[in-house]
Amino acid sequence: MTRTPPHLCADMAELRPQIDEIDAALIDLLVERSGYIDRAAEIKATAGLPACIADRVEEVVANVRRHASARGLDPDLTERIWRQLIDWSIAREEARLGTGPAQVSGAQPASPAGSTSKAPAR
Repeated sequence: MTRTPPHLCADMAELRPQIDEIDAALIDLLVERSGYIDRAAEIKATAGLPACIADRVEEVVANVRRHASARGLDPDLTERIWRQLIDWSIAREEARLGTGPAQVSGAQPASPAGSTSKAPAR
């Protein structure tokens, strides 16, 4: 399906399917990203690395803030979303490494101290 540009959507009935299509594409990208997270856990297990590598977390956050700013998206909002995604990804890796929660589908960090969430840098 070819998306109609937002400015050409005449009403909500025309606009909503466009948003739904984008949401489905975002889910596809998250599924793809999860495959890379699973592979990272395999590589980390072999290399003796922990699921959470703080320097890499901050590098990812800096990257998404920069990309968001360059594209006109609020970098603080983007950081909050990505920190949630990173927390979930770390919990997923920990589950595969046997160092964290066994349930991953809605995994939360084991404790607030383990969370990568913090106030956005401004």
